[in-house]
Amino acid sequence: MGVIAWIVLGLVAGLIANMLIPGRRSQGLIVTCVIGIVGALLGGWLATKLFHIHSLQGFFNISTWITAIVGAAILLFAYHLFTQQSGRSSRSSRSGRSRRYARR
Repeated sequence: MGVIAWIVLGLVAGLIANMLIPGRRSQGLIVTCVIGIVGALLGGWLATKLFHIHSLQGFFNISTWITAIVGAAILLFAYHLFTQQSGRSSRSSRSGRSRRYARR
């Protein structure tokens, strides 16, 4: 597949993976698409290395799409876990400060 096909596949796989993962989505469309592209590439590479499956045979092949969507979903889920962890610590310190000043 060409580079343009990889980009289109990653964009669509990122959007589908974003719909499959439950919860609040804090990232924008561009971040979702970039994670989709990287996840599709990573999923294809891992499928080839770990399972010896050459799933990247063509743009309209179903195994290519499943590999890309699963790779994008895993990377998107990891992104959500990472941003939730860092978001909680900064939010809790801010809310503590606002309560302290509200009492005065």
